Amino acid sequence: MLVLGMETSCDETAVAIVENGKKICANIVSSQLKLHHRFGGVVPELASRAHLESLPLVLRAALRRSNLSLTDIKAIAVTYGPGLIGCLIVGVSLAKSLSYALSLPLIGVNHLEGHLHSYLLTSSLSPPFIGLVVSGGHTSLILVKDYGDYRSLGETRDDAAGEAYDKVARMLKLGYPGGPLIEKLAREGNPESVKFPRALPNSLDFSFSGLKTAVLYYIQKCGIANPADIAASFQAAVVDVLVKKSLMAAEKTGVEKIVLGGGVAANEALRRALKEAGKKKGIKVYIPPKRLATDNAAMVAAIGYYYLQRGERSDPFSLDAISDLRVESRERREEEVDCIL
Repeated sequence: MLVLGMETSCDETAVAIVENGKKICANIVSSQLKLHHRFGGVVPELASRAHLESLPLVLRAALRRSNLSLTDIKAIAVTYGPGLIGCLIVGVSLAKSLSYALSLPLIGVNHLEGHLHSYLLTSSLSPPFIGLVVSGGHTSLILVKDYGDYRSLGETRDDAAGEAYDKVARMLKLGYPGGPLIEKLAREGNPESVKFPRALPNSLDFSFSGLKTAVLYYIQKCGIANPADIAASFQAAVVDVLVKKSLMAAEKTGVEKIVLGGGVAANEALRRALKEAGKKKGIKVYIPPKRLATDNAAMVAAIGYYYLQRGERSDPFSLDAISDLRVESRERREEEVDCIL
């Protein structure tokens, strides 16, 4: 089965075609990095307009790359949340239109759900496992019991890890996006030079606002004569918290498998630290290749395939974009809808 996937939750316009949930026939991503660079972050209205312009072109590029046509596609999967509402609407609208016009099954996919299952494209690992999703908008620990069966274990109470990277990069006058720039600078610094705080040590929830403020106070007091040391110490604090809480979640649930996903999963320091810590504890750590760690549509098509195999579909008339969509069991969502109705 060839599934067409679409992803427009933030600032990446992505279309992919995946066969049987495994084989990537095409995976095209159009970045808006240059568009938002001068603003130091994503401007939602500009991102939405860019998706509107780019999505048809990216779709055509994916079809050309795969040597396929729309008549070869058997189903469509699309990210419908969480994310920037205007951006989501662009992708959902095109997916619904194609589904209706071509009489194809449609499946709405949670963006975080896609990151949780990006490993499907490179591994035969199956649930249960602990999912750690780390990106610019999300930092979450999720127990994946089965496809579509989730339990939230912890999430950020304020800034997401990727957001903190961007804000600290701005303090250090490094530019945007902050994650890769801080990672590069941190290689030249001493991660033990500044003792930045680790918040909520006994909880599975995250908080990076205090860490961000501690960096600001340090800079106000000491200046940025040693930017590499500041970057290294900040990154060490973030990685330390992410790793320790992931292992804590594995130990509390008795699940000895951890899957890392999200844009920050491309960070080498995090990848290395999580693997090393997992090895010491006898916990297996699975990390997708960097090209699948960041936002892409292949992960959307992959998880969409598994839902289609289970007979699950979305109504092309009622599927709507949901900016604050949570990762939870589909059965629970259906129960909540029934209660509302």
